[in-house]
Amino acid sequence: MVMSNVILEKAYAQIGQRIREIRMSMKISQIELATRCGVEPSNLNRIEHGKANPTLRTLHLIAVALGVGLAELVKDA
Repeated sequence: MVMSNVILEKAYAQIGQRIREIRMSMKISQIELATRCGVEPSNLNRIEHGKANPTLRTLHLIAVALGVGLAELVKDA
């Protein structure tokens, strides 16, 4: 059971890093991305730092706001 939590935490961190990389490559702030996808800026910050468990819906909203497919956010996670 503990091992699966470690795996999930690593996946959340990788997804958050991927979101951050894409956002920064687009030269937009966290606040701007949060506004575009309707997510609280503090929640987006937690997602980017791997401290949140984003729902599939939230990940979809972020992907749409970034103009990428959902698979792009979760690849290698």
